[in-house]
Amino acid sequence: KTLLITPPFTQLNTPYPATPYLKGFLKSQGYGVFQADLGIELINAIFSREGFQELFDAINQSSKKLSPNSRRIIKNATSYVQTIDSVMSFLQYRDNTLASLICNETFLPRASRFDSMPDLEWAFGNIGVNDQARFLATLYVEDVGDLIKDAVTPWFGFSRYAEKLGMSAHSFAPITRALQQPENILEVRLLELLKRHIEQVRPDVVGITIPFPGNLYAGLKCAQFIKKYYPHIKTVAGGGFVNTELRNLSEPAVFDYLDFITLDDGERPFLSILQFLEGKKNQEKLVRTFIRMDDEVRYIHDDQEPDFHHAETGCPDYSDLPLGKYLSLIEMANPMHRLWSDGCWNKLTLAHGCYWHQCSFCDITLPYIKRYESAPAAVLVDRIEQVIAQTGHRGFHFVDEAAPPSVLKDVAKELLKRKIGISWWTNIRFEKAFTFELCRLLAMSGCIAVTGGLETASDRLLKLMNKGVTVRQAAQVCDHFSKAGIMVHAYLMYGFPTQTQQETIDALEIVRQFFQEGLIQSA
Repeated sequence: KTLLITPPFTQLNTPYPATPYLKGFLKSQGYGVFQADLGIELINAIFSREGFQELFDAINQSSKKLSPNSRRIIKNATSYVQTIDSVMSFLQYRDNTLASLICNETFLPRASRFDSMPDLEWAFGNIGVNDQARFLATLYVEDVGDLIKDAVTPWFGFSRYAEKLGMSAHSFAPITRALQQPENILEVRLLELLKRHIEQVRPDVVGITIPFPGNLYAGLKCAQFIKKYYPHIKTVAGGGFVNTELRNLSEPAVFDYLDFITLDDGERPFLSILQFLEGKKNQEKLVRTFIRMDDEVRYIHDDQEPDFHHAETGCPDYSDLPLGKYLSLIEMANPMHRLWSDGCWNKLTLAHGCYWHQCSFCDITLPYIKRYESAPAAVLVDRIEQVIAQTGHRGFHFVDEAAPPSVLKDVAKELLKRKIGISWWTNIRFEKAFTFELCRLLAMSGCIAVTGGLETASDRLLKLMNKGVTVRQAAQVCDHFSKAGIMVHAYLMYGFPTQTQQETIDALEIVRQFFQEGLIQSA
């Protein structure tokens, strides 16, 4: 049996898709697979009446010098303990009747996050009570996050943990030293949650996804715990951070905690590891996998078996994940920006890799970008229907590197043909293929927003970047989306080599005009 875990912290509002995709694939190959999002479980454990009481007790027993803001929160500890369960229930959409109470100025204790609030009536109007309450509850949660960062560990963040250690992973020494330190209250609770899953599942293999630098330390902390108390369990790590930052791994010390480290798409490497552990393959048949042999790192890649095609990887499986425990937050009133934090979006990939893969700032040699392939629209919409049946949610975030216009067109037509009502958003390139007619079709199929790289908003620099678009073309495409009722978020980039100060000023002016003309809603 295999247990797949996402270590703290990634997202509060929705599951990260790595373990659902791998679980769906491995189940299709006949394996028993379970999964856990330890990040959201840990947040729910800490942000509870019992968790808050334990947190405040631990802080009061500590001799650490606290900031004025932390002392302000500690002074209102009783009020925080009394209100947290109501706030969590509201943020999890379990009790919307609490909205008016949360908006009452006397209900929530307030610290520094409330000191610079916008004009709430301007931001939410007189009838946007639910959104206003969600915004205020988000500030309340962030206040306690500030307390944890000051009083417990500076490594804490709601979407990352010990990120600085991960970003300095060119040397394993700082992480080794950190792993030898006594666990803080968060880490103690994390390992309790991990132990519970191991005792319930009794896995032979634990797979740990490490998508970002802010997952590395917690992932290794989990692996360290497994090796200490369950040495018979094999541990495997992979994910986005590994794929980009550990490609030239040479430090054998990491294998004190991990048995295997895989690169790029996880399906073929993980399947090969399971077959090796079952005695069906020899070690030389592993695929894109680091191991330790004779105290040296060895990379094994047998390329005789190709990667599975995107159409063969199967449907992501969200079972086991506590979908009702994710938090829908509003960090700012901007309706486009809130998509990243509000709502439990089903994440699905329409196409593998990037169909353009020419941008000079992107590492286009990496297989997850370079190898482009899609699946027939019928297969993709079958997956959409399967995920809806699993989760009960009809909101989708298509997490492609850049969703191809032709694939979006076919999927939109298939959704309309089957009369499947969903809302969805995705990342695109500002291609001239996005005509007003296509944008209107996408809107009819449920598209509510797109994100895309406007980058420097300078034709000279866009040409240097090999973006394949111009500022005028991007403006026309944004206009098509906006007129179709689809929100647009533009990614911006400043400081590109050879960019002058005047070009930067001019680019900012162009972006201002995009906003003024209603071409983009967020950037």
